[in-house]
Amino acid sequence: MNSPYELEFSVAGEDFLAAGEGSNRVKETLKMLGIASDFCRRASIITYEAEMNLVIHARGGTVHVEICPEQLVLTTIDEGPGIEDVELAMQEGYSTAPDHIREMGFGAGMGLSNIKRNADDLAIDSRPGEGTTLRAVVRFAQGKGGIA
Repeated sequence: MNSPYELEFSVAGEDFLAAGEGSNRVKETLKMLGIASDFCRRASIITYEAEMNLVIHARGGTVHVEICPEQLVLTTIDEGPGIEDVELAMQEGYSTAPDHIREMGFGAGMGLSNIKRNADDLAIDSRPGEGTTLRAVVRFAQGKGGIA
């Protein structure tokens, strides 16, 4: 594989029925490319949590995934309300999810911390009132699961 393999999909806000379809697509693509299961699991968790953040908090957005021989880069972009305090939002259990979403069992405040735990690099650029861009990288260990 000389050029990156890319996936891009839109995520609609509060569409809980379709939530997770994108992360399943990324997982199946990684399996098809022969990526080791540990990296598939980590990438799937990151994609699912990022997708759910778009569903719950951002009124939707776009997910772009670039798979190269040495790494996966996931970028989400939304035009939602933005994050007032990124450091606070990174704390496990902190959530701004509204009550009606929590009553459905979502919005427990684990999304960003799960992304951070599974990513090798994580960058969040957020401006209140303008939206958020999240970039997470998973590096494939050389000789341990990357694309040959």
